[in-house]
Amino acid sequence: MSTNPTRRRTLQAAGAAALAAGLTNLTATSARADEDNSAPELVTYPRPSGVATTTSFKVRVRTAPDGEWQTLDIYQPRAREINATTGSGKVYNSSMVYFDFCGSAELEVTYLKGGTTKARVRPNSYGITPELLGDTLRFTLDEPKDLVVQINDDVFDCLHVITNRVEKHAPAADDPDVLYYGPGLHTVNLLSVPSGKTVHLAGGAVLLGGIDLTDAEKVTVKGHGVLIPTSTAGGVNVERGKDIRVEGIIMLGAGVGCYDSENVHVKNGRVFTWGQWGDGFPLYCSKNITYDGCFVRSADDSHSIYAHRDTHYGDTRDVTIKNATLWADVAHPINVGTHGNTDEPEMIENLVFKNLDILDHREPQMNYQGCVSLNAGDSNLIKNVHVEDVRIEDFRWGQVLNFRVMYNTKYNTSVGRGIEDVYIKNLTYTGTHANPSLFLGYDADHAIKNVTFENLVVNGVVIADTMRKPTWYYTTDTVQWYANEHVTGLKFLTTAEAEAAASS
Repeated sequence: MSTNPTRRRTLQAAGAAALAAGLTNLTATSARADEDNSAPELVTYPRPSGVATTTSFKVRVRTAPDGEWQTLDIYQPRAREINATTGSGKVYNSSMVYFDFCGSAELEVTYLKGGTTKARVRPNSYGITPELLGDTLRFTLDEPKDLVVQINDDVFDCLHVITNRVEKHAPAADDPDVLYYGPGLHTVNLLSVPSGKTVHLAGGAVLLGGIDLTDAEKVTVKGHGVLIPTSTAGGVNVERGKDIRVEGIIMLGAGVGCYDSENVHVKNGRVFTWGQWGDGFPLYCSKNITYDGCFVRSADDSHSIYAHRDTHYGDTRDVTIKNATLWADVAHPINVGTHGNTDEPEMIENLVFKNLDILDHREPQMNYQGCVSLNAGDSNLIKNVHVEDVRIEDFRWGQVLNFRVMYNTKYNTSVGRGIEDVYIKNLTYTGTHANPSLFLGYDADHAIKNVTFENLVVNGVVIADTMRKPTWYYTTDTVQWYANEHVTGLKFLTTAEAEAAASS
């Protein structure tokens, strides 16, 4: 169904019917638009006809502890795996459901293929242990979270659960400044949004195409609907944008690209990619950018943070990624610094990565490993990076960290200038699959300087320069990491040592 997006005076009849069918457990509290977010409330949405689904799971949800069970419609995100021998990429079908609630919600997940011997709800940091009853498991959420349910440790045929608080202040469908998409299927190919407008994808809406915010200012893209790219356009493109907000939408196939832009805030963006070069949130030459509460499962870097490339020029600075869950089926969860400007060197600085769960990382190529990668090339200087409260679960293939000043001739025309002033606090890795993390300066003039770890915990052991070890061992030897001679000022501190140093 093709739809004119310019104004929505009322919900279309089909959309209204779908909405009525989808709000399957809308309580009297909701009908009165009660502002108390703690009151039990559940809103589910039908999947529009023609949108791909899968049949591995049956999922039901109810307000806890004894509401009426509602069956959720299932969407089909996909995931990519690189063959390390041939380099080819195989794409697998996966599953995703979403709903809104306030109060508590109980989920019941049944694996329809059978043979369930164990079930896992991730991230591990949420501490959710499901009740397993044959091929059915149950667990309760006390607040909205984004989760992955794995059966028998399968990383592809799994269930992604996306949840939001019930939306209380949706924009009016007949607001002249709102491009409103109600429940149902809409095709736009490419929606170019003027400055000052709001694009609203209501829950139950699926928009086929891309959203272009080139040269736009003061634009919001929001809602609890789904954006799916067409063959010619996809995702949200922010180019030379200013004061942009993207909030709540689910993006299947492409994420949010940010180029030469300023003051961009992405809140609760959910991204799944499975195509080649499938970065979730690519960022070039932009300033004052925040990603808060996002979930990314990507077929390339979940977050890529660069300076110059192609037609984009200028420094990248003041970037925050926080409260996120990242899963990279290919390449890095976070990658910083590959691309820059050899002729007029640029800076990538003032980066904050805080409160992150990294669920997976799989990359056969040594050049592109690292759950967090700082790879300064193309005369870039990466400076002032703060990493805090990052929990890395056991991943399939790669490194925990890869910090390199490099000259990768595939992408670079010069060596990076360096990496300086990195502080990493409360980073934990629990697992057995990690290759050694690498810290490699290029030479004395293109070095890594002043990297400090506070309370680094690897498999339950705090790694510190003062820990018990042979006196001739480097601290990195205790975790089988490696730093070369062009790394200076590398420190490993306990929390007590860091606090004492700060107060002295």
